[in-house]
Amino acid sequence: MTEPRAGARRPSHERRVLLLALAGGLPGVVVALWLLLAAARPTQARWALATFGVIVWWGFAFAVRSTVVRPLQTLSNLLAAMREEDFSFRARVGDRDDALDIAMAEVNALAATLREQRLGALEATALLRKVMEEIDVAVFAFDGNRRLRLVNRAAERLLGRPAEQLLSRGADELRLAEALQEDAPPILDLTFPGGSGRWEARRGTFRQGGLPHRLLVLSNLSRALRDEERQAWQRLIRVLGHELNNSLAPICSIAESLEDLLARANRTHDWEEDMRRGLAVIGARADSLSRFMEAYSRLARLPPPQRRRVSIPEAVQRAARIETRLRVELQPSPEVTLTADPDQLEQLLINLVRNAADAASETGGGVRILWALDRPARQLELCVEDDGPGLPQTANLFVPFFTTKLQGSGIGLVLSRQIAEAHGGSLSLENRPSGAGCRATLRLPLQA
Repeated sequence: MTEPRAGARRPSHERRVLLLALAGGLPGVVVALWLLLAAARPTQARWALATFGVIVWWGFAFAVRSTVVRPLQTLSNLLAAMREEDFSFRARVGDRDDALDIAMAEVNALAATLREQRLGALEATALLRKVMEEIDVAVFAFDGNRRLRLVNRAAERLLGRPAEQLLSRGADELRLAEALQEDAPPILDLTFPGGSGRWEARRGTFRQGGLPHRLLVLSNLSRALRDEERQAWQRLIRVLGHELNNSLAPICSIAESLEDLLARANRTHDWEEDMRRGLAVIGARADSLSRFMEAYSRLARLPPPQRRRVSIPEAVQRAARIETRLRVELQPSPEVTLTADPDQLEQLLINLVRNAADAASETGGGVRILWALDRPARQLELCVEDDGPGLPQTANLFVPFFTTKLQGSGIGLVLSRQIAEAHGGSLSLENRPSGAGCRATLRLPLQA
């Protein structure tokens, strides 16, 4: 099929249909006119019949054109309405199961589907806009040229200007260039007209109109950090005050008693023994207070781990040999090597084994250690189980100086969790789901 010449006007679809309809009826009309002209009839009658035949021929041709073109016009009107996002129009569908009715029904179904999707998109957009307006974090969207394209109400308050004065401005002009950089730290010290302090910057990418955009979310950490700092100081003062009062109250009381004893003119014959006992109690309480402060300082000066290759079976065996009160059972487990600080890891395992042995000795039970590899997560999962009485509550186990043992210091579990977290892992303690006793679960990554 040859292409039309440049500049040549192609006939419209309606004209082509009309021409085809006329061409289809032309042979019959020619034959009919030839027969009429050749028939032995009056001339006036022949010309009247010929004129009537031509009129009927043209009428049927135009009827065929209208039958073909009118449904196409209806479909074009429906598609134009859908292109203008007006999905209320519907085509009339008959009861016949022909191709035209099927096409009209499919267009109506498409309009209904697009209407539902449009309503869903409008509702989702309205919800997203409402959420962005109400959240207390600043949200910015920049285009590929680092110009602001979207901003929420919190961001307007932060920059001290309405959105009309912010849109299309560059990141450098808005003092957001540093926060928008890929290699920038997540916590930044920034100053804006609406506030200053420490901000957490979260960055992401999205596409709009086929073009890449950058999303920046800034949340103010100053208030949260101040609240956390105040709560930490309150907990520290409460714990220190409790321990200091426990030691200083008996020291002050015994010191007053000894002072009264020395001030007496007539002392009893065993006053020296009372003096020695009082001084011994003062020394014991002072030593206990010194140990408490030393334990507290250990939590604050845990050094960063010095990582080396560590064999888990060897580290577990060394920790198990230190416990002499009962036999620690090492259940069959795979050979695992990971990168960790061997001294800190061994101290962690010793604490877990000692706690399990303390609990198991109360009931005459045993202690078991087993470990396994979580290959999808690329981490080690080590469990220390005991057959002790279990724990009445587990909420305060990792609170400093909280202990359930009579002679406990409340430091071991806190220090153990700090070691685990310093290695990028975690430590949890819970009652065993089946049977009595507890289970301590240590999770550590195989690679630093």
